[in-house]
Amino acid sequence: MSRWPRILVACAGLMGAAGVALAALAAHAADASRLGPASNMLLFHASAVLATVALAGRGAVHGRVGLISATGFVVASVLFAGDLAMRHFTGERLFPFAAPIGGNLLIVSWLSITVCALWPRRG
Repeated sequence: MSRWPRILVACAGLMGAAGVALAALAAHAADASRLGPASNMLLFHASAVLATVALAGRGAVHGRVGLISATGFVVASVLFAGDLAMRHFTGERLFPFAAPIGGNLLIVSWLSITVCALWPRRG
């Protein structure tokens, strides 16, 4: 496995760990209504990153587009979950529109996976 897929798999591991930690905090902290969605976003998309890297490696989706999509999942999940966690812990946003930008990037990443899965490979 080349360098970028390994980095993406490592990011997925960190996303999964952070998702579990946020889920535990959400279960035990008072008024942690933002931590549950942040946890879900990280956990669901950590799995999506792993699956996308695996599919790209096996040629089931276009490799480069698949890795770009997986990168989008990582960046978007961090923006979305990071904004929610920042609001919980500090009362401040990560930056204006971080969560909506992350959400839109997630949609684009999912759609790019769809397109590259359906687009016929050459050769």
